[in-house]
Amino acid sequence: MDRAELRARLEAWLDSLDNKLERLLLLPPDFTRFNSGAGVIVQELYDLLSGSAELDIMPALGCHEPMAEAEIEAMFGTRIPKDCYIHRNWRTDVVKIGEVPAEFVREVSDGKLDFPIEVEIDRRLLDPKYDLIVSIGQVVPHEVVGMANYTKNVLVGCGGKGMIDKTHFLGAVSGMEKLMGRDHSPVRKVFDYAEEHFLKDLPIEYILTVTTTKADVTTIEGLFLGRSRKNFEAAVALSQEKNLDLLDEPLQKVVAYLEPDHFKSTWVGNKAIYRLRMAMADGGELLIIAPGVRHFGEDPVFDELIRKYGYRGTPYVLEMVRKNKDLRENLSAAAHLIHGSSEGRFRIVYAPGYLTRKEIEGVGFEYMELAEALERYHPDRLQDGFNKVNGEDVFFVSNPSLGLWALRERFERV
Repeated sequence: MDRAELRARLEAWLDSLDNKLERLLLLPPDFTRFNSGAGVIVQELYDLLSGSAELDIMPALGCHEPMAEAEIEAMFGTRIPKDCYIHRNWRTDVVKIGEVPAEFVREVSDGKLDFPIEVEIDRRLLDPKYDLIVSIGQVVPHEVVGMANYTKNVLVGCGGKGMIDKTHFLGAVSGMEKLMGRDHSPVRKVFDYAEEHFLKDLPIEYILTVTTTKADVTTIEGLFLGRSRKNFEAAVALSQEKNLDLLDEPLQKVVAYLEPDHFKSTWVGNKAIYRLRMAMADGGELLIIAPGVRHFGEDPVFDELIRKYGYRGTPYVLEMVRKNKDLRENLSAAAHLIHGSSEGRFRIVYAPGYLTRKEIEGVGFEYMELAEALERYHPDRLQDGFNKVNGEDVFFVSNPSLGLWALRERFERV
């Protein structure tokens, strides 16, 4: 979809809305979702509406770190005034609007969990000054919910600690290999419950994209506009077609590259593990070249917890949750520790730009010097997919956040 077609689709959609638009709140993803196409969508909406309506733009950070000014300009351009942007705090800027009952969580988790989930959203979404709230984002395989976006952008991207912690933990204990690349996961069922019971009266509309990226060029393959869940389901079907790479044989050696401007923590960079685990051979090796990675967590609390407990597998993490209050009070960190382990099935080697050997090995990964990794497997010399490097068969992934790689037999039998 080119820029002219995108603009025409957005203009026709705006014209179809019944209410007069005087003040809008846009909820795009942050810079870690640069390839979502949301940047150009925000620019087009600003051009279409700025003459007749006021716009506020609040990136749906979830628990990620705030966007830097350079990231805002790279993603959303320089024409939008800086005072249009709102920087939210997921720990303090939320209000509780309801609760998903414990019996529902027990049912969707097959009895693994038995707690209510607080439905908390950013207080600005309840501000009556907004005629329309537009949630913008990409539908793509995701390790927590199965397929990203739709109500996740509101309930997690603009949500609070209770929702973020407990849905991440629900996804982890449900088994991410059972839900990645699929709709109707346990976490998605929680989001659907919250939409039906607590969000339905808010003036929210969704702009969903499905994209592909090749040679740094992102193409919007599909654009889905409106509130209906059917739009999300159509986007899921297209993403399953465009963003899944199903393989007939397991991969023995994989090299994943994390672009330094987008991946600064293992919290985000471990997408290389999440998105490739279903393709890895038992006893295989996943090398993650991460020149921009300088810390583990996206905030100091999570960084400290990752350093303390490490990526040591589900049984260990669940035992630590039972024994330690700090993990029980930060279940999304516990979930992340589960997600970031290979469960002993394959080796994970990190080549970071800033973290030391002691730090990397301290959380349970193996370490390689960045210079050595780049000398052997420089991304400029590799193509996505299979390569031969000094007689070694290497499968290369230039951006693991763009899709899901899985052994066909493994994916289809779940």
